[in-house]
Amino acid sequence: MADVMSNYSSGDDYTLEFLGYRFSFGAPDFEERVAAAAVRLGLVPTNDLDEDETADLVELAADGRIAEARSPLGSYLVRHWERLALVEGESLVYWLRKLVFRGAYLDHRVKEGVLEVVWDDDSGEFAYAEPEGGRALLELAPTPSWRALQFRRD
Repeated sequence: MADVMSNYSSGDDYTLEFLGYRFSFGAPDFEERVAAAAVRLGLVPTNDLDEDETADLVELAADGRIAEARSPLGSYLVRHWERLALVEGESLVYWLRKLVFRGAYLDHRVKEGVLEVVWDDDSGEFAYAEPEGGRALLELAPTPSWRALQFRRD
């Protein structure tokens, strides 16, 4: 698995290491993945983010901090960092990165023909499935929730 994933690249704008893997991303790919991760964690209600909100989340995921907030979302993250950084012992930065990498890994497996994208009638969403049937285990893995601390626009 490491040899396959060490070659994952959608561009050269962001290069991150996670759990011993090195992935490189183009800016649009990374931005979309970070926004999707923030939604999945419940940090934001939707991925309908403006450019500055996206930039703040991308900086947090890429650098582990926001040096200077560009948006109300960024200001919220900086102002409430003590409460947001760890929820029930789980790190927000770790989980943003983990979900970005998990999505890239699953998408790469689709490209290799090891997984398929299927429509799940029960959830009303697309899902990853093995060609022989069954959902991808990584996709089913539980994630912590930041919904109780979710950023909401006024």
